[in-house]
Amino acid sequence: MKTTAISVSRPQLSASSRSAARLPDFVTLMKPRVMLLAVFTAFVGLAIAPVHMDLLRATIAVLAIAAGAGAAGVLNMWYDADIDAVMTRTARRPIPRGKVSPTEALVFGLVLAVTAVAVLGLAANLVAAALLAFAIFFYLVVYTAWLKRRTPQNIVIGGAAGALPSVIGWAAATGNIGVEPVILFLIVFLWTPPHFWALALNRADEYANARVPMLPVVAGRAATTRQILIYSALLLPVSLLPWALGFAGALYGATALISGAIFVALAVRLRESRGVYLRTAQRLFAFSISYLFLLFAALLADHGGNPADGPPSARVRNCADSVRTELVTGPVRPACGFASLKRDEV
Repeated sequence: MKTTAISVSRPQLSASSRSAARLPDFVTLMKPRVMLLAVFTAFVGLAIAPVHMDLLRATIAVLAIAAGAGAAGVLNMWYDADIDAVMTRTARRPIPRGKVSPTEALVFGLVLAVTAVAVLGLAANLVAAALLAFAIFFYLVVYTAWLKRRTPQNIVIGGAAGALPSVIGWAAATGNIGVEPVILFLIVFLWTPPHFWALALNRADEYANARVPMLPVVAGRAATTRQILIYSALLLPVSLLPWALGFAGALYGATALISGAIFVALAVRLRESRGVYLRTAQRLFAFSISYLFLLFAALLADHGGNPADGPPSARVRNCADSVRTELVTGPVRPACGFASLKRDEV
């Protein structure tokens, strides 16, 4: 029997090898560590929703949100390539190193964004898809192109984009926005400034060289540490709202209270530090990452409330109705889990 050898040309092999070698550069453009945090908060938002998606649609929805977060990262690196090139922390990114051209990054980011939004719309609903499109737009246009180079409040306002994934996850399951995802949005929104300003304190010289008006550059250390403390103090009571409103249990409440107290204590220590404070800022930055993961993991493990009872706003209305009924007809089992009232206690 005669055998025929099929040869593959060297140019074909080399082109394939080059594509495989460049794959990590495109992954880096997607900011995988930032993407992981966005995906986790989105997953929690989806998981605690009162409407449960089937496993396949939920998986596709989470992957689409991940792709959208990655697209935002790619487009951010495309626009900020000039800044990245002069900062030590970012100079090794693929575009400044010449591993990926700006045009390739732009096309990759746009295709990824459009695909992510379209897939989420098909797998979930138009509300979730619209929110994902808005988050990408907000991160690229409002934060990256407009705020970042113009105001020290860039992180505060721009943080809204990073706080949206939990809302998108909830909307993917329910098709609407409830009280719960709004509270999760507020938690991430208030967490963002102390998280990034703690990092910026250690990178103030680099931001100054890149002419990015981060708060430590514009206002100095004292003003920055004061703002970090203010936002950390605001974050603590807001983080307790899921427990207070009944869609998280005691495990979450204890986790939020203890970790929030540690967060505030580190912010106080940073505020009161004199002389060498960079190590304290680095410690706060590192803890802030663990804090958010821990908080959302506790919520995932311990979210309470019966989905049949509806969102907190509905449970509050049901509770008010039951209290009125109790005052007229006698004790009933109130909604929201409150103990039965006695007439002489009102």
